[in-house]
Amino acid sequence: MWRMLQRSRLISQRGLSSILELTQQVKMQSSLLPQSVKIVEVGPRDGLQNEKVSVPTETKVTLINKLSQTGLKVIEATSFVSPKWVPQMSDHSEVMAGIQRVPGVTYPVLTPNLKGFEEAISCGATEVAIFGAASESFSQKNINCSIDESIERFRELCEAAAKMSVPVRGYVSCVLGCPYEGKVSPSKVAEVAVKLKNLGCYEISLGDTIGVGTPGTMAAMLEEVMSQLPASCLAVHCHDTYGQALANILIALQAGVSVVDTSISGLGGCPYAPGASGNVATEDVVYMLNGLGIQTGIDMSKLLEASKYISNQLNREPTSKVARAMNSKSRL
Repeated sequence: MWRMLQRSRLISQRGLSSILELTQQVKMQSSLLPQSVKIVEVGPRDGLQNEKVSVPTETKVTLINKLSQTGLKVIEATSFVSPKWVPQMSDHSEVMAGIQRVPGVTYPVLTPNLKGFEEAISCGATEVAIFGAASESFSQKNINCSIDESIERFRELCEAAAKMSVPVRGYVSCVLGCPYEGKVSPSKVAEVAVKLKNLGCYEISLGDTIGVGTPGTMAAMLEEVMSQLPASCLAVHCHDTYGQALANILIALQAGVSVVDTSISGLGGCPYAPGASGNVATEDVVYMLNGLGIQTGIDMSKLLEASKYISNQLNREPTSKVARAMNSKSRL
């Protein structure tokens, strides 16, 4: 009996020691986290463009105006692509004319080529974004050209933007997996990211387009990219198809990335994974960041108001876990 008690105490001491070591490790990791994070809200563009039923322009404008009151500093408003390819964004001019611009808030738009860039500028855009891919197959399917050809297409756009002092943001799709090729090499992601940076993109958003990434693959990809580019010019754009988005974002934060793309109410599906939830919800990311003591400048109550508005307009429950929990709590 005495030996059993001694053994039990020894195990307890070892267990306590392990817990203390783990706590120390967590504290050390927390010290590596950024003090503040910039959230890039992509719901009005990347989220709504996947809706099969046409969303009224008034609804889009109201959503953006509500988001402008939350403390968000970057709200991707629309896309100047051909209505033939993305009919949901065919009202881009009307959206840009209708929104109430708040001082200190930027409203970037997606532009696929020089024509789209010129139209966006004529509609009052002050920042644009271009999009490439780390997968040759995805590039061909998505924009009908190879990766190298896409870079050349963007060159004249970036040159025009530089002459007008218009900031350009770059997206890299399929950084953790491709629906056609499967695994994507981290070195290929780094190669494309560097090319976009060399074109003049001030920030490169690394997108897990189909949401297949895990903390392990995210860490490996970031290690390779950050061997060639500083964390200060990188962002992550995570889809939550397999429920890994928050974990992947935390890995990125620990690596020094301080810009995260999110979508209000979890708007946006994943066309290559039917039934997938798509973009990580802004509310869920902000809740996690608040819990980590990381500043975002975002008012959660106003964020939830915007989430409730667009969910009601689309006649469905939000994908956001936080929004669902808060909504249920308010009904009690």
